[in-house]
Amino acid sequence: MMKRNLFVLIVILLLAHAMPAQTPFVSRVWSADNGDGTYTNPVLFADYSDPDVCRVGDDYYMTASSFNCVPGLPILHSRDLVNWQLIGHALPRLPQLEHYARPQHGCGVWAPSIRYYKGEFYIYYPDPDFGIYLVKAKNINGPWSEPILVEGGKGLIDPCPLWDDDGNVYLVHAYAGSRAGIKSVLVIKKMNAEGTKVLDAGRLVYDGHDIDPTVEGPKLYKRNGYYYIFAPAGGVATGWQLVLRSKNIYGPYERRVVMDQGSTAINGPHQGAWVDTRSGTHWFIHFQDRAAYGRIVHLQPLQWINDWPVIGTDKDGDQKGEPVLRYQKPVQDKNIVVQTPADSDEFNSGTIGLQWQWHANPQAWWAFPAQGYLRIFSVQLPDSVHNLWMVPNLLLQKFPAETFTATAKLSFKPQLQGEQFGLVVMGLDYSGLVLTRTAGGISLSRITCKQADKASPEKTTPLAIVQPDPVYLRVQVTKGGSCSFSYSLDGKKFIDTGEPFTARPGKWIGAKIGFFCSRTVKTNDAGYADIDWFRIE
Repeated sequence: MMKRNLFVLIVILLLAHAMPAQTPFVSRVWSADNGDGTYTNPVLFADYSDPDVCRVGDDYYMTASSFNCVPGLPILHSRDLVNWQLIGHALPRLPQLEHYARPQHGCGVWAPSIRYYKGEFYIYYPDPDFGIYLVKAKNINGPWSEPILVEGGKGLIDPCPLWDDDGNVYLVHAYAGSRAGIKSVLVIKKMNAEGTKVLDAGRLVYDGHDIDPTVEGPKLYKRNGYYYIFAPAGGVATGWQLVLRSKNIYGPYERRVVMDQGSTAINGPHQGAWVDTRSGTHWFIHFQDRAAYGRIVHLQPLQWINDWPVIGTDKDGDQKGEPVLRYQKPVQDKNIVVQTPADSDEFNSGTIGLQWQWHANPQAWWAFPAQGYLRIFSVQLPDSVHNLWMVPNLLLQKFPAETFTATAKLSFKPQLQGEQFGLVVMGLDYSGLVLTRTAGGISLSRITCKQADKASPEKTTPLAIVQPDPVYLRVQVTKGGSCSFSYSLDGKKFIDTGEPFTARPGKWIGAKIGFFCSRTVKTNDAGYADIDWFRIE
């Protein structure tokens, strides 16, 4: 018996040793790595708005705005600034739990900054309705602290800290005109040594009203005795990248435009982060507004000339660059594998994939991941709901590329008449395919809603009575965000459902794709849908 057990143990160990390491995820629809030592922008063809990056050794960590989507503050990791993996979130819930129990579109987490200081990660983020917060962790994978209110108030946005050589700690931020009644100005404030509390009212260090309207998104750095503020101006889709420098933290600051669209198709180029490599090269991560596709992430080379940065390529030698489309990768290391944030999901891990976010602080029972499927229960709709815009239990992910096909295989198990499950492309307008339990069976319909944010009603087009086990729901997205919906009962023959729908962004975010499950009546139990898989191809 002992020999048999020893033999079994040896076999298990040999098999474990022979098993390959987990394969990094690579999207079938977008990868920036060309495989020849170059990359193509965008490095992330997905809505990671207002990206900020810090380097720790050979590792790069990015975070971005997440607005009302939960979990918030995504954490991405890279070894070369080109191949990125989504590894977690620093904010499992928005701290005003009741306020964010219903969708608060365009609110929540605005432009954050991430820094690594004395063995600890710091993320400062603004909620424009409540103030500036800090979350921190000794390990990038957490646990992250509960949000610490650094400064309360309305309209305080886009914070970034600086730990100075003399021990002083500073915070730069901008103002949101929608809350503060003023914008286009940047201020610097002192913080306590821990970086957890603002100590004064701050000083105005730059007013952009005359030549840099809507200056915002400041990032504060120090190099060669100069303080630098990197900040975009001129508007998200139409602006330019500004850099200010001074020998004194409070100015006066010299001004220079260091990158604009130039002759390229890369509009904006908007706020981001300066980061260096261990080998001493310099780079700039920023976003470009692509309407329904959201604010996608680009990587630009950066050179320092006479203590001024020049971002992108400077074709005419005026020290103002323009974005590149293709360039040499920052880190040439054959051991770095190609990878992308996950988009497809087989639901085999027992957890909800990191790419999925709710539109409000969720209840734990909305969805339960199991081995091999995701079970989503129906949630009673609030009486005030006119359409999906204010439904909290939307489980969605970002568009991953300009063109792609998304297919879901699922089973629908309703208990009551009126229970629904749907695949939806969500934004200010939305459209999708919906299964509904009716007196006559399970009906499949196409829904479309224009100006959902204005409480407009849905238009419903009945398609068929179907057997709900299984059903395949599909949307094909082509250039311009054109979405064609189809369905299948066998996974082979897909039936078109009519006129394509043109996706629109949401409030400060790109269009998203995903699921909802709802009911109109109160009950002590709920029907559900089991999603077998969701595949982006």
